[in-house]
Amino acid sequence: MTPSAQQAALVRAMPVVFVLIWSTGFIVARYGMPHAPPFSFLATRFALSILCFLPWIWMAGVRWPTSRQQWLHLGATGVLMHAGYLGGVWAAVKAGMGSGLSALIVGLQPVLTAIWLSSRGGQVTVRQWQGLVLGFAGLVLVVSGKFGHGSAGDLVTPLNLSLIVLALLSITAGTLYQKHFVEACDVRSASVVQLASALLVTLPLALTEPELMTWNTQLIGSMAWSVLALTLGGSSLLYMLLQRGAATAMTSLFYMVPPTTALMAWFLFAEPLSVLTLAGTAITAVGVALVLRAPR
Repeated sequence: MTPSAQQAALVRAMPVVFVLIWSTGFIVARYGMPHAPPFSFLATRFALSILCFLPWIWMAGVRWPTSRQQWLHLGATGVLMHAGYLGGVWAAVKAGMGSGLSALIVGLQPVLTAIWLSSRGGQVTVRQWQGLVLGFAGLVLVVSGKFGHGSAGDLVTPLNLSLIVLALLSITAGTLYQKHFVEACDVRSASVVQLASALLVTLPLALTEPELMTWNTQLIGSMAWSVLALTLGGSSLLYMLLQRGAATAMTSLFYMVPPTTALMAWFLFAEPLSVLTLAGTAITAVGVALVLRAPR
């Protein structure tokens, strides 16, 4: 296989790898979050991720963004896609919202993205709209059997509902903002700027949390996976995919996260896979294929 063919194969595999990595977020939460408050966990995760990126940047001679405007754009996306999205999700779960309901609400992101692009004159085809609707229908089937399995019985309050809506709006706005305003640059230096801006937001919130982190094997393992796989791997892949593809096609990949998470939970924790879960997984896959398929 020629170098160009190898690179093309790697690019084609990136969405699949991204979905697999991103789906482990809820799996990691099951292991680690009972032993740490959300913003303390996230602030530590962001700081350790920066410490991992910096030697890599120095040894590889990576260039930093050259303009002040680019630094500001990267900082804005870091606040939205790291602090806003992750902070909103984990704070909502900590406040009593179940994982099924939170996944369903955040799963509205591709619909919001398509509506925004359409309102701004973007080329969202009828087929893509059909794929988005079909994907959302499959998503509903997948999470419908998981209601009542949250940390506090899927308790819905104005607080946790506001937090999960904040997460939804943050990841949607961050995806669109990065696609339209962030210029192509090295993913390693860009990630450090994004993580540093997210750390500036989450650290003051972490200092106000009364609960302390309880370091044990589960928390250490969860933190290591969050830093090495989710941040260094998943977030970097998300950045590169946004630089390469259309925003609507990219965000439709998030439809595959809840079904993939359900399959992982079945394998790791022996959680039952219902007929609704299997049917929803198949329907979601078809919907994503409709959105991602290139027009004739």
